[in-house]
Amino acid sequence: HAKMATIPLGFNIDSPRWDQSTFVGRLKHFLNITDPRTVLVPEEELDRAKALVEGCRAGVVPPGSSQEQLLYAKKLYDSAFHPDSGEKMNFIGRMSFQVPGGMAITGCMLQFYRTVPAVVFWQWVNQSFNAFVNYTNRNAASPISLRQIGVAYVTATGAALATAVGLNLYTKRAPPLLARWVPFAAVAAANCVNIPMMRQQEIINGITVTDENNNELGRSRRAAVKGIAQVVLSRITMAAPGMIILPIIMERLEKFTFMQRIRVLHGPLQVLLCGGFLLFMVPAACALFPQQCSLALADLELELRDSIVAKHGDKVPYVYFNKGL
Repeated sequence: HAKMATIPLGFNIDSPRWDQSTFVGRLKHFLNITDPRTVLVPEEELDRAKALVEGCRAGVVPPGSSQEQLLYAKKLYDSAFHPDSGEKMNFIGRMSFQVPGGMAITGCMLQFYRTVPAVVFWQWVNQSFNAFVNYTNRNAASPISLRQIGVAYVTATGAALATAVGLNLYTKRAPPLLARWVPFAAVAAANCVNIPMMRQQEIINGITVTDENNNELGRSRRAAVKGIAQVVLSRITMAAPGMIILPIIMERLEKFTFMQRIRVLHGPLQVLLCGGFLLFMVPAACALFPQQCSLALADLELELRDSIVAKHGDKVPYVYFNKGL
């Protein structure tokens, strides 16, 4: 076996490189781990990155490893492995796949919004993609059955289709721009259903909350509700600029003669422009709220609050938990 080198003094691979209590710090963190280029990294390299991160946690790294190599390994690890379970995530569900996956689906939803069959098809594709992402990024400490996944998927798809088809019929006589905004309304409605349904176990059984030193204190349903509400808001924010601003841009562009000549390129153009929006909006939306969410002791369920006070007195003013993505 090769002799192992010790880690640079004071280096902790799990401590964030940027201040996670500020939006800018979180934005830099998520720009790093949602980098779409990490989707192209081969499986063996991801496994090597995981081994390097775990070795570093245990206090040993291969000789000659630089701090840059360790930080890159951590970037790959964070982009591909679940923060709770450490399991490799399906690449379609990774946040780093949100830009390529999201731009293709969103671009098509914005392009093919005029006919009901096209609306139905693309909303279904989008909800299938969302279900994958929500399941992959759930809080891993709360298992969910296949039946619950099925119910969540069907209800979210139903909500999206009902909103899209209903509004599509309603906007037939409305200004053309309103019809272009229908896909966003459908996506927002579906997110409000899909995420809570996919993560219902957390709401039913609560999620593990800890003190600031990561010591478990119990399970809280209120913490789960707060975390999931923040994720819903983040996902809607992620989609909003592309799905609200892009239709305005396309509405203006399509009045030009040269644009009317190249109708076949409207779809690819919308996909590319969506990618431009998502490249910034995926990390920005993830950074809206801290990943390690906190809740004041006073806001917890009475039972849990009493048990924490009984054990720790007034030493635990806040509890902490991973809100998921």
